[in-house]
Amino acid sequence: MIRHIVLIKFQPDVAEELIESLFQELRSIRDQVSGIGEIVSGRSESPEQIERGYMHGFTIDFESWEALEAYQTHPDHKALGAKLVANAIGGIDGILVLDIPVSA
Repeated sequence: MIRHIVLIKFQPDVAEELIESLFQELRSIRDQVSGIGEIVSGRSESPEQIERGYMHGFTIDFESWEALEAYQTHPDHKALGAKLVANAIGGIDGILVLDIPVSA
């Protein structure tokens, strides 16, 4: 399994309602791409408070690298990615992505 981790520094004027609608859009991609498992998204509630501005994020579990690639090249993902970049501080510089193999 591959865990896709995305952290986002949204611009200060981006409403929580817009962020939630973007996360809903993310969940709708699951119906379009096979090999997607659990999707978790939200705002950090860390008691450590060391987010460094990355207050929102999501994880997606993929069955394989091939499933992740199918997601990355899907037009719905590209459209959502453009919206995330448009609403992040500094554009793409306001987004971190990690893909980590996870043993079951």
